[in-house]
Amino acid sequence: MAAKRGTKTSMKNMERELLCPVCQEMYKQPLVLPCTHNVCQACAREVLGQQGYIGHGGDPSSEPTSPASTPSTRSPRLGRRTLPKPDRLDRLLKSGFGTYPGRKRGALHPQVIMFPCPACQGDVDLGERGLAGLFRNLTLERVVERYRQSVSVGGAILCQLCKPPPLEATKGCTECRATFCNECFKLFHPWGTQKAQHEPTLPTLSFRPKGLMCPDHKEEVTHYCKTCQRLVCQLCRVRRTHGGHKITPVLSAYQALKDKLTKSLTYILGNQDTVQTQICELEETVRHTEVSGQQAKEEVSQLVRGLGAVLEEKRASLLQAIEECQQERLARLGAQIQEHRSLLDGSGLVGYAQEVLKETDQPCFVQAAKQLHNRIARATEALQTFRPAASSSFRHCQLDVGREMKLLTELNFLRVPEAPVIDTQRTFAYDQIFLCWRLPPHSPPAWHYTIEFRRTDVPAQPGPTRWQRREEVRGTSALLENPDTGSVYVLRVRGCNKAGYGEYSEDVHLHTPPAPVLHFFLDGRWGTSRERLAISKDQRAVRSVPGLPLLLAAERLLTGCHLSVDVVLGDVAVTQGRSYWACAVDPASYLVKVGVGLESKLQESFQGAPDVVSPRYDPDSGHDSGAEDATVEASPPFAFLTIGMGKILLGSGASSNAGLTGRDGPAASCTVPLPPRLGICLDYERGRVSFLDAVSFRGLLECPLDCSGPVCPAFCFIGGGAVQLQEPVGTKPERKVTIGGFAKLD
Repeated sequence: MAAKRGTKTSMKNMERELLCPVCQEMYKQPLVLPCTHNVCQACAREVLGQQGYIGHGGDPSSEPTSPASTPSTRSPRLGRRTLPKPDRLDRLLKSGFGTYPGRKRGALHPQVIMFPCPACQGDVDLGERGLAGLFRNLTLERVVERYRQSVSVGGAILCQLCKPPPLEATKGCTECRATFCNECFKLFHPWGTQKAQHEPTLPTLSFRPKGLMCPDHKEEVTHYCKTCQRLVCQLCRVRRTHGGHKITPVLSAYQALKDKLTKSLTYILGNQDTVQTQICELEETVRHTEVSGQQAKEEVSQLVRGLGAVLEEKRASLLQAIEECQQERLARLGAQIQEHRSLLDGSGLVGYAQEVLKETDQPCFVQAAKQLHNRIARATEALQTFRPAASSSFRHCQLDVGREMKLLTELNFLRVPEAPVIDTQRTFAYDQIFLCWRLPPHSPPAWHYTIEFRRTDVPAQPGPTRWQRREEVRGTSALLENPDTGSVYVLRVRGCNKAGYGEYSEDVHLHTPPAPVLHFFLDGRWGTSRERLAISKDQRAVRSVPGLPLLLAAERLLTGCHLSVDVVLGDVAVTQGRSYWACAVDPASYLVKVGVGLESKLQESFQGAPDVVSPRYDPDSGHDSGAEDATVEASPPFAFLTIGMGKILLGSGASSNAGLTGRDGPAASCTVPLPPRLGICLDYERGRVSFLDAVSFRGLLECPLDCSGPVCPAFCFIGGGAVQLQEPVGTKPERKVTIGGFAKLD
């Protein structure tokens, strides 16, 4: 009993999966759309009719054709179908929908029937045949029927042939597609007729064919096309439509899909605690969402009320200013009116002057008339130059609220910053990693940033990917100190403001140098010719200027000429371990050699440096001698990479660039473009030096080197040229972020 109650409970919880997305009722004869969603056949026909497609409602024989197939027993949805208007129908027919006289079947441009799937909200291509080319989901029909029986939806199944009131059905007939009571079944299946051979079934509301039939050929499906992901019959299999497709027997597809579904279902059932935990977490998130939403509403209301209070206070102050200005003007105008009224005959100042004129005592008249005359003179002048004492206009009190109205109109919620864009031109790895980024033009501002990084060349650990994180990085650049050498780092950035964290930037991958970075300066005591070489004040750049020997060589092109080699050394010597440094060579340089060599040999070469003899008159150019063969196996004391005119000369062997004299054999040599920066990696113990593209860390050349003594960086110039050592990243003033002691991020 408990198991049965559990089954009923699970069936009730499953009801949502059995509702058609169109009518929100139990599926009836569901069809499988190409997008794998289901819809009732009657609903699909109704939707297509509303879309204006005529004659593509599927196979009419799919509707009940039994004696009980009366209008009252058909689906009530058929009566609600809305057909297109006649004028719209005429336009649809003329535009290519449906079949009309003059339109041939199988035209060059077949009609494309699009069905708006209500589940995925997308248009699904049904092909030329429309609903007639879709499969019925018989499995879903069986599940719906079992669900109806388990929860007793709709009560008992009644006989469709009885006179009212109908009796409860006891049998069903697949061929007749109707349910019968015992008496009606005997009546409609009399002995001695073909109907008597119909096999009775249990009463049901949905009659299905015995097997899944191909909608194109009405044959039983036997295979599954993996390419089209569609069941096919034998005729479909041999048709050109599935030519070259991977087709397997339906039994294999059945077993494979059943195993996958069983495995997935077993995993879900075995992790019910996890599901319940996530449900609780989601419910808690819902509660927090409700609380946070209410708080956000209150905050917005409070802010808007604050704006209203500020506006009300400002309104009161502005009105008070207008009121004061108005009272002042009214007072001035009132006084002016009184003055003019006193000029009327018999009143005020005029009446008083008339009485004074009646005075006959001359001294008394003079005494009184002097003051009166001044008043009369001012009144006369005011009368002649009349103008109101105050203006009636208040234009100076007009408000320009255009900017404020625009700000209020644009008032909106603060958005999180958009995903930053990492500047790949300025981001690089040397002794440290320098990361630079910027926000998109119309992105909201960010208060601070979060940098996440990890190594990609380490074995993956089980579980989610773990990132190293640095929080609250100010500015738009940062330094990551102490990276591992010979590694690949992936980095990303996201911004944060009051609204929260934004999206991450696209990942950028950086290669770190293969060895610890060697810091050094150019030594001006060795190899410096003040006439031709100029070392910068910071001793990190050197430029060679063509001197008199090169001009003389250009003058004596047809005679033997000697070109001096100018050498500049680094101020450090390597005696152990592995070291790496990088430099940039001016692409316009005539001839530059970048590399390393034994300190003693370099000094000897500088003190008695042989001139580079023109190959035209060099007696040993391109020829071997016994002395040379005797030392061919010994490691050379120098290893140089030759650069000239924006190209790198790569010889046929490691020794091709191992000398200062430039007598490299040109045979089997090639040139490659000069990268923005060159990297040199010295392995003292192995006696090897590698030349790399310092941007991509692609190897250019590897040479042997005699490491029997201290080894120095060296730079050689013939003609004009310039070299710039790459500065350590740590010298930049940007913020430093140390790798170590970081927080882990799942």
